[in-house]
Amino acid sequence: MDFLDFIIVAATGYLLGAIPFAVIIARFCGVNIFKVGSGNPGATNVKRSCGKWAGNICFILDAAKGFLATFWVFHSEFFGIQLSDPQSLCYVGLVSAIIGHSFSVFIKFRGGKGVATSIGGLLAVMWAAILIALIVWLVVFYSTRYVSLASIAMAISMPVAAAFLYGCPGVHVYLSLAIAAGIIYRHRSNISRLIKGTENRF
Repeated sequence: MDFLDFIIVAATGYLLGAIPFAVIIARFCGVNIFKVGSGNPGATNVKRSCGKWAGNICFILDAAKGFLATFWVFHSEFFGIQLSDPQSLCYVGLVSAIIGHSFSVFIKFRGGKGVATSIGGLLAVMWAAILIALIVWLVVFYSTRYVSLASIAMAISMPVAAAFLYGCPGVHVYLSLAIAAGIIYRHRSNISRLIKGTENRF
């Protein structure tokens, strides 16, 4: 893997991920997303604070960041860029987008929890496993009405599905394990509220 290629892909992924769509959409609704609901600049808080359509649009755009940060690497020649190792670099783009979303330079290194961005990026590299994980999310959410619990369950299911579909050990398993750990860590305050019974249902 060429170092310059690494920098290009990592920087592009980070800047894509750092676009704070939750903040932008909330402002269109006349809301400061940091001062309403959970204060988290993510699709769930936008949906709570600005309505269903605003939240859904935010989710799609956040997912698109992860997808594009990964997808363009596979098709870099279309953009006139010859990358040395697209297969490995696509993972760099994905992880960088998640970091950008979670610690955006545009909003003082704050950000969302990375669920939508992770889903979008992983759809580009292991779509079958993510579809299974999304089914887990739907089952847990509609049975409990906790978005946070559904997201945590989905995160746990990703490496399990990857191991089942792609074999273990393998890069897909390691990648999904790392991303799952990040998602669960970003939900640590939600986990505390779930344990105390104070987490809000949707």
